[in-house]
Amino acid sequence: MPITTRYPMFRSPPPARAGHRAMLGLCAALALLSATPAAHAEALAEAVVKQREMIVTANPLASAAGARILQNGGTAADAMVAAQAVLGLVEPQSSGLGGGAFVVYYDAATGTTTTFDAREKAPTAATEDRFLGMSFTTAWQSGLSVGVPGTPRVMEVVHQRFGKRPWPRLLQAAISLAEGGFELSQRTADQVAGLLASNSSCSDRLFFRDPVAFAYFANPDCSAKPGGTLMVNRDYARTLKAMRRGGADAFYSGPIAADIAAAVQGDPAIPGDMTVADLAAYRVIERAPVCIEYRGRNVCGMGPPSSGALAVGQILGILENFSLAGDPLDDANVHLFTQAGRLAFADRGLYVGDTDFVTVPVAGMLDKTYLAERAALITDTDMGDAAPGVPPGEFDPAAPDNTAKLSGTSHISIVDRYGNALSMTTTIESSFGNGVMVRGFLLNNELTDFAFSPVANGLPVANRVQANKRPRSSMSPTIVFDEADRVELVTGSPGGSRIIGYTAQSIVNHIDFGLDPQQSINTPHYQNRNGTTEVERTIAGVTRDYDADALADALAVRGHPVAIRDVLESGLSIIHVVHRDDDRHGRGHNRGKAGDRNDYVLIGGADLRRDGTVAGR
Repeated sequence: MPITTRYPMFRSPPPARAGHRAMLGLCAALALLSATPAAHAEALAEAVVKQREMIVTANPLASAAGARILQNGGTAADAMVAAQAVLGLVEPQSSGLGGGAFVVYYDAATGTTTTFDAREKAPTAATEDRFLGMSFTTAWQSGLSVGVPGTPRVMEVVHQRFGKRPWPRLLQAAISLAEGGFELSQRTADQVAGLLASNSSCSDRLFFRDPVAFAYFANPDCSAKPGGTLMVNRDYARTLKAMRRGGADAFYSGPIAADIAAAVQGDPAIPGDMTVADLAAYRVIERAPVCIEYRGRNVCGMGPPSSGALAVGQILGILENFSLAGDPLDDANVHLFTQAGRLAFADRGLYVGDTDFVTVPVAGMLDKTYLAERAALITDTDMGDAAPGVPPGEFDPAAPDNTAKLSGTSHISIVDRYGNALSMTTTIESSFGNGVMVRGFLLNNELTDFAFSPVANGLPVANRVQANKRPRSSMSPTIVFDEADRVELVTGSPGGSRIIGYTAQSIVNHIDFGLDPQQSINTPHYQNRNGTTEVERTIAGVTRDYDADALADALAVRGHPVAIRDVLESGLSIIHVVHRDDDRHGRGHNRGKAGDRNDYVLIGGADLRRDGTVAGR
């Protein structure tokens, strides 16, 4: 039986006060959207309001594909399949069939929340010394970095559990785009150009060493195809047609699986060891969500092998011991947030790994007494490198793995007309994965998320390489439930290990500072991964204007080592569900009958640091 946790979205609210609070929240949210304060003088993006259903992704074509499925009666699960199939085509540097994902899903019919672990796995032949002594780039651009993909299987599993629309229809938008062509985005073209420029010469290529990938993304003179180029990917269309006929089994067995294994084993840099048996054995694991209460809300996300729910939860649980007020960019607020980040990353580095292989003190790391003790370590000045704590509960003796990795990741947030909600972070790890293209999609380099050294200070590292193990991740798909246990916020982001800070900041911006989703995204980022405090400089037309240098100076006075970044490239997709007051206490919500009125308003925001787009109706 699936392990689930009950969070009914439309359960009868507590007496009078909850309904009054819901109506006040709706009025306040709509007032924010209709106002034109001075902060909007920069012509920043504003939140989008929909009455029925909403999807937010990092690409307009993917959002449009998902929205069409929702408008035709599809569920959040159906829309995810359509959007992910398109993302793998139009945003190939970030996610795709050759990668993996985590999904948090709220099912309104049963009032339960569950999570799906589609993280890539190490091959059966993998050993602990796989990357020992190797540089990150060498490991990244090799066959050794490829984990067994999970994305095609999780698309199918979630659809089978929660979908309504026929599977073949969900893949059609991506097939049509692959055959008919789509315009290469400027963002993708720029990333291709950056990697090509890193090669020693056009003939001696490490990046895009695969001739198939090179011919697809680059010109013969080693320049990147420019943004706006019409891209046709018939191989991708053929792969999706095979999956349309045979489901995910067509990917994990037969000719496609054979080609994946051959590409890994024949990598022109360093051959890997994945086999067709590894692909055939892959399974998605359904896991219980990991949740923490924060200022009356319940914040639920993905547990190990992701560090996301634990680290986000620890940041929130530590901050709950303080009052946050005023401007989120005030140095006092930034100081508290970054100190909480230091403490969370210290624990993350020591304890988190695949719970099928190591014992992780999940409950202890989120224990409120423990987090209060951690919060007591915060003073008015930067604490410097934080040491891990000793949470209650059992855990394996281990040495820390504090490495921070690059990101080739995307995020999807969806709420459908039936009240279901989905938060999915999807990845191929670093930009363009390991750079090898098979049947129209890129392979991942997910195994570089493992620790390169299996032992430190005489102790094993929890996140060391082991056969069939899933590497630690920072992906943090999250659903926040309100005081009446209804879905309030669906959020998540790409961004490597910075995902944790981006997601936590989106929740704090919403709960503590009352920002709508787009205002939250437009707020410049700041965080500390137990090292340097990073502050994002204003991005014209994308973030609100403020004095980053003044903030950095104020933090430096507090002892912070500060770095101002021109862009901290998140890709947040946020949906705020604002519930209407209902005298029938929630019994009048739309269960799928055409024309019925939902008892909520959806407010969405998309990240213009990427090509984020809100769609729906």
